[in-house]
Amino acid sequence: MHSKEIFQQILKKKSFLCVGLDPEISKLPPSLGGLEEPIFEFNRRIIDATHKYTVAYKPNFAFYESYGVRGMAALDKTVRYINKLDTNIFIIADAKRGDIGNTSKMYARAVFGEMPFDAVTVAPYMGEDSITPFLSYPGKWAVILALTSNKGADDFQYHTDKGQRLFERVLTITQRWGTTDNIMYVVGATRAEMLVDIRKIVPHHFLLVPGVGAQGGSLEEVARYGMNSHCGLLVNSSRGIIYADSTENFAEVAGEKAREMQEEMAGYLAEKFKI
Repeated sequence: MHSKEIFQQILKKKSFLCVGLDPEISKLPPSLGGLEEPIFEFNRRIIDATHKYTVAYKPNFAFYESYGVRGMAALDKTVRYINKLDTNIFIIADAKRGDIGNTSKMYARAVFGEMPFDAVTVAPYMGEDSITPFLSYPGKWAVILALTSNKGADDFQYHTDKGQRLFERVLTITQRWGTTDNIMYVVGATRAEMLVDIRKIVPHHFLLVPGVGAQGGSLEEVARYGMNSHCGLLVNSSRGIIYADSTENFAEVAGEKAREMQEEMAGYLAEKFKI
């Protein structure tokens, strides 16, 4: 999927929402407790309730790997369900891979060759050869960690050398490895004001922005500072949507929360693109 196709879906749905699918069995509604496949069933109902309002989904691998074989089976089934429901929905493997070239080649094969993901999050610390295997699949994306919103980001990402912060060096160098059609960047919403500096370096790339909702990030600020000529944003919300309710009505409430975000996004898109 190319950036123009993502933008077309954003305009069609009037949304740049990405829903994070991060299921924890201990947090699932009691009504799912007796089912044979509670993780997949939870995801399926969330997807059915939210897909009208979202252009992307982002399953975090840790929430599936932690349950072993059954968790990974639920992940595979979830991704194939989304793909069957709507092939235009962008699916991101939140796996944060990044290893030597041969290992990255195997990671890339897992997410792009064995499962129908469109993108995977990657860490650039080990350099170009750890990222290029993910860029060898036509139509697939590497989503590079640039500026994260966790407390530990201060340990390295703001380190300054010769007037350039580390996250700025990451943006400057990594954009040479690919194009605006196969590289996007992770930028945390809780530091939305930094989007001004980020857009000076990568004005045309898509940004995956987590941290809106439960983590306190402002959607209005993200749109104001981060939107470009083709929107260029995928804003992720996980807990604020999928865990908005713990009763048997959880999916309906998740749909309502997704719709609320979509309606707010539609306003920002209308302002920018006169739609």
